[in-house]
Amino acid sequence: MNKPKVLMFGWEFPPYKSGGLGTACYGLTKALSQQGSKVTFVMPVAPEGATAKFVKLIGASNISKNVKIKNIDSPITAYMTSTGYEEQYHLWAGNKRQVYGRNLFQEVQRYAAIAKHVAKEEEHDVIHAHDWMTYQAAINAKKISKKPLVVHLHATEFDRTGDNPDPRISHIEWQGLKEADKIITNSEYSKQNIIKHYKIPPGKIEVVHWGIEEAPAEKFEKPLDDKIVLFLGRMTIQKGPDYFIEVAKKVSEYEPHTKFVMVGDGDMLPRIINRATELGLMDRVIFTGALSGNDVHRAFQSAALYVMPSVSEPFGLVALESLKNGTPILISKQSGVAEVVHHALKTDFWDIDAMTNKIVSVLRHPELQEELKEKGNREAQKFTLEEPARKVMEIYKQVLNK
Repeated sequence: MNKPKVLMFGWEFPPYKSGGLGTACYGLTKALSQQGSKVTFVMPVAPEGATAKFVKLIGASNISKNVKIKNIDSPITAYMTSTGYEEQYHLWAGNKRQVYGRNLFQEVQRYAAIAKHVAKEEEHDVIHAHDWMTYQAAINAKKISKKPLVVHLHATEFDRTGDNPDPRISHIEWQGLKEADKIITNSEYSKQNIIKHYKIPPGKIEVVHWGIEEAPAEKFEKPLDDKIVLFLGRMTIQKGPDYFIEVAKKVSEYEPHTKFVMVGDGDMLPRIINRATELGLMDRVIFTGALSGNDVHRAFQSAALYVMPSVSEPFGLVALESLKNGTPILISKQSGVAEVVHHALKTDFWDIDAMTNKIVSVLRHPELQEELKEKGNREAQKFTLEEPARKVMEIYKQVLNK
């Protein structure tokens, strides 16, 4: 059969990127297009004058002649909370207050209504939707075109909130999962969470472990003489920055010349800064805020070790980014990437003593750091975009041949 035409609904894509969802959407779309599929990617773009706190340019113009980006005028970005939406709404809605939803859920519904028109206009064989904010839009598109729906769940509401979900969001997730012909998730860990929380039949869920493009050839000099332990991720309960700061205190008792660099922004940042002050760490912890482009690679390459203490991580692309930059990793066992990367240190996210012991071992034993670096970097090369795209293409064929 000919390669399927895909109508894909997402919330971020180049030139806008705010986290792993943007990286995944970009990588998947690019790889699908290279394998012959035509993809129409539908996404919201903030109106002129609106500013999205986490958005950054990642320079992806002219990705492929097989990719069409369809922008919908909407202020929502990935990871936006209800409170964040309402704050933005009052700042920039202006003359369009009657157009945009007064809250996050109204705006999601408005986007979903527009999806009906998109489904009529855009030729497609299959619908692919990323995370909860797109599910109703995809369901509406399916009702119009009668095409099969593949729902892609990168993280559940339970992952994002530390098992304290907003019931409105978890209900939307459940609806999307129920209406899907097939569900894609990024790990066996995530699949089991979907089965646990939403009682979805296991046979409906396909695991596609993720990959990333190669790291840049450019190498960066280390900015400090001190050894650096790195946290890089959103400052949210899901990513475990509170565990990292407690570990930093214990490690500094053994290795007092260590610096701890925390890269990222999010609702927990003020709390983490306060905790660093309480622990007497302000001369040892560097908060950079969110970084982009080469600054991210520079952060990885400056570190002796990258630590990902995620409480619940469906995959964890950032760990692969670290390895491809030549920086060894310590990752939580509660992550999808822990299933497929073998040359890595692993602990439970809550086990501060175990994390401390492993970090101190790397700092004190250069030969251990070098072995993890070399073997991890070599292993990371196999995690490309082509294999995930091939598996997604097979899933398209499954739903089209039903």
